[in-house]
Amino acid sequence: MRPVAILQHESAQGPGVLREHLEQQCIPYRLLQPALDGTAPVHAADYSGIVVLGSNHSVNEGLPWMEDEEALLADALRSDIPVLGHCFGAQMLARAMGARVWRNPCPNIGWSRIWVTAAAQQVMDLPREATIFHWHYDTFEIPRGAVRTMYGSHCLNKGFRHGRHWAFQGHMEVTAASVAAWCTEGHDELLRARGPAAQTESEILRHLDLRIPVLNALAHRTYRAWTAQLQRPVVVSLGVASR
Repeated sequence: MRPVAILQHESAQGPGVLREHLEQQCIPYRLLQPALDGTAPVHAADYSGIVVLGSNHSVNEGLPWMEDEEALLADALRSDIPVLGHCFGAQMLARAMGARVWRNPCPNIGWSRIWVTAAAQQVMDLPREATIFHWHYDTFEIPRGAVRTMYGSHCLNKGFRHGRHWAFQGHMEVTAASVAAWCTEGHDELLRARGPAAQTESEILRHLDLRIPVLNALAHRTYRAWTAQLQRPVVVSLGVASR
């Protein structure tokens, strides 16, 4: 089976629970760092799926490695290689599909509730509503041909789906350690953040031991639904072929 490409941009924003899921399912993956390397692969067919994680950058900065990522996602769309975008990755997927990305009316940082559409509940194995982790300033329009899957109180478009391509304007992949590391890295940023959807560091870390297990269980469910779409090698046993 070709590996899943995981594009990571920040040290505190790793694949977390997604990596756990891939290893549990014996799905090979390759961790790539386009922001550090200055470039990204452009041939989607080298991978069975593509995951794009978060970033401290805005997709509108137009850095060379971002252009490479957008080209990779455009190639994945043409080839129907499943894409899974988290936050910045969701915005990159929206851009690759020709949709606009712009500043949200207010920062969305910390724990807040999202609601899931009926169709997405079935396809993504998600509940009607959930509390997930967020850290973003931008938002996107739903691309042409895609459908909204999630929405929030302070950011309408929290997710979309276009066939096997899914975008989450939030972070299901985080662990207790990564949230704590992110808060440490973004300490000064949190002091400056203002608005009805921006939490303080103490608010983010409060009850972390209770929030994370619930979010992790949710993440494993939806990651299982997404990876079920990946093409697996045919296994032949006793004359019977199966996937």
